[in-house]
Amino acid sequence: MRRLFVPIYGPTVLISIGMGAVVPLIALYALDLGASVTQAAIIVGLIGFGQLTGDLPAGSLAQRFGEKPVLLAACVVEAGALVVASQTTSLLVVSVCVFAIGLASAVFGLARHAYLSEAVAIAYRARALSTLGGTFRIGSFIGPFVAAALIAQFSIGAAFAFAACTSLAGGLLSLLLPELPGDGARRKPAPEAEPEARLSLWQVIRDHRKVLAHLGSGVFLIMIARASRTAIIPLWAAHQGLDATTTSIIVGISAGVDILLFYPGGAIMDRFGRMWVALPAMLVMGIGFLVLPLADTAVLVGVVACVMGLGNGVSSGIVLTLGSDVAPDLGRRQFLGAWRLCADLGNVAGPGLISLVSLAFPLGAAAVALGVISWFGVGWLAKWVPVYDRSRDAVPAKV
Repeated sequence: MRRLFVPIYGPTVLISIGMGAVVPLIALYALDLGASVTQAAIIVGLIGFGQLTGDLPAGSLAQRFGEKPVLLAACVVEAGALVVASQTTSLLVVSVCVFAIGLASAVFGLARHAYLSEAVAIAYRARALSTLGGTFRIGSFIGPFVAAALIAQFSIGAAFAFAACTSLAGGLLSLLLPELPGDGARRKPAPEAEPEARLSLWQVIRDHRKVLAHLGSGVFLIMIARASRTAIIPLWAAHQGLDATTTSIIVGISAGVDILLFYPGGAIMDRFGRMWVALPAMLVMGIGFLVLPLADTAVLVGVVACVMGLGNGVSSGIVLTLGSDVAPDLGRRQFLGAWRLCADLGNVAGPGLISLVSLAFPLGAAAVALGVISWFGVGWLAKWVPVYDRSRDAVPAKV
């Protein structure tokens, strides 16, 4: 892990700082170019759509070319999209660029995940992947402050240019990754390549459909809870009449709690098993959703936000770790592409669920529904999370 600290975690911090600076500005930038509120929301959503679109091809690309070239290419595409977006006045071009950023993010995320799955021994896997999730959180926490300083001194375009620079720097830093044992085989002609290179994406998905359906559904529920948490706290604060400054402080404190717990969560998973993080995290987030409608002051909203940050923070890396645990040796990268699709579907479905429930019921009803879903996730994960044995070199999947 020490050997991988700079080439794996360094690019993640850099790129997440850049994305943390830009993503909150996309809607504002679209509005400045003449978009309506609805159009701006659709443009922001194109990042998630790009990630969904890129998840499955990303696995095949990583398998075909190896992680290092794919990481660099994703960073170059992301940087190019950021530069073009900052220089155009066309909403269509901005939309294409935002979609391309989502695609690049999917490819970059898959390549990092696949590399660590193979490079780190199972006894340290959860800590390695939790640290990966933690570095992303740290970068996302720092990014908005950098953007605020750049906008105050220059313009929104400066924040986009900064993000492009961090993406390029992250790509170049990724070139320091040590070669994996199978990297040379992927560069051989097809007849000499390993059997894994001849596996199709759909064959891998078909062969492991039970794991993807059962445990993948659990990951889907985890991501619904996570994504809904970040969406509903600001909405509930506004519903209670809190101003933007107070809401920002609440969200910032919750993010601080989240960041502090990523490594302890990984250590618990490595020492005692994945179940000891997955279930408590969903239980705690479910409690937060269920009591949120009772929070009618800034202090109470802040307490609930911190409780939910506690559950989310301790589970940092759980989705990545479970995916690495159940990924097959043959077709690992293609499998992880399908695995990340399950997670990203939950990431999109969470805020969408809030919107749908809120159309017919008060916002508090959406919070209660999310609490019930989270607690249902506790039971589902209890049934399907694999048994963990530190003495083994692999974690068997329940199918």
